[in-house]
Amino acid sequence: MTPWSQWVTDQCARIAGAGQWRRPRDLDAAGPTGSLADDRAERPVVSFASNDYLGLTQHPAVVAAAHAALDRWGAGSGAARLIVGSRPVHTQLETELAAWKGSERALLFPTGFAANLGVLSTLATPGVRVCSDELNHASIIDGCRLGRGDVRVYRHRDVSAVDELLQGTERSVVVTDTVFSMDGDVAPVDDLLDVCARHHALLVLDEAHAVLGPTVDVAHGADVLRVGTLSKTLGSLGGFVTGSSPFIEFLVNRARPFIFTTAPTPADTAAALAALRVLRSTEGDALCATLRRHVDRIAPGHPSPIIPLVLGDERRALAASAALLERGLLVPAIRPPTVAPGTSRLRIALSAAHTDHQVALLAEALQETVGQAA
Repeated sequence: MTPWSQWVTDQCARIAGAGQWRRPRDLDAAGPTGSLADDRAERPVVSFASNDYLGLTQHPAVVAAAHAALDRWGAGSGAARLIVGSRPVHTQLETELAAWKGSERALLFPTGFAANLGVLSTLATPGVRVCSDELNHASIIDGCRLGRGDVRVYRHRDVSAVDELLQGTERSVVVTDTVFSMDGDVAPVDDLLDVCARHHALLVLDEAHAVLGPTVDVAHGADVLRVGTLSKTLGSLGGFVTGSSPFIEFLVNRARPFIFTTAPTPADTAAALAALRVLRSTEGDALCATLRRHVDRIAPGHPSPIIPLVLGDERRALAASAALLERGLLVPAIRPPTVAPGTSRLRIALSAAHTDHQVALLAEALQETVGQAA
């Protein structure tokens, strides 16, 4: 029998031999600009890799709220919410998240990944038909696996396939990202609402990247749970789900990633609450408008701040990313197994925190270095 240490060493060698070895790089940054540590020591860069879509990680009100929460409650919550980990700020954020999404209730999780695990492992269980888009996020895939329902993967954005899969089912769940994290395209939410209402299916929407839409009509008639994250648009850390009171109460009592996890830190929670208030203000409207303008500068009419530049070959994507880095622009190459073979790409993530000049530099560099616009 091969010792574990040898097996792991062999697996690492296999990954490296396939040209898919990865390692973290430290980015010493507050906002889009900073210093990237790599093989050539440190270099100044403008990052087009962050999901801080509105730049709220650096907003003075958000940072001040985190400081105030540290002073009042300390660094950690100390226990799960159902023990003694719940603080007033958790309840306050849940109330305002529910109002933002037009739902009766909200429930916090430590991350968006945990939120998907909690919802799907609790509701997508044996005896339930689960329809999942083929490009759904890894957290949805893992949640479906944990739930052990009858999972059927449907063609990307194919509503007619969903309709077929729901025929004759007694209990069913349809789950999809609303904005897909590697392509930046959007799900046909209205059509899925129609299909789910007709078949009495539960629709689970992961809105992690939906800073510019699509909108969701919660009064449509279907049962809907909306999963979100606090770590992208809201610039903090955590996840949540919103829905009707019975669904949320059921998750409180059955979702293991909620029941058995220490509550989110007071500082993260307070920061997210402050960021949500900024987002729902006129300042938030202005930030969204700035983000929309930046997106249109790179890819006119594209529905999200995630802009893929599909180059196909892994080596070409890596070379393009390296060429942009030489110009001080951090745009990561995304390749298998994150995306399908033959679809390696640059993944451009724009933020309202970028300046017009920085976005113009990116547009010029893409044209000159990669040889095409996004």
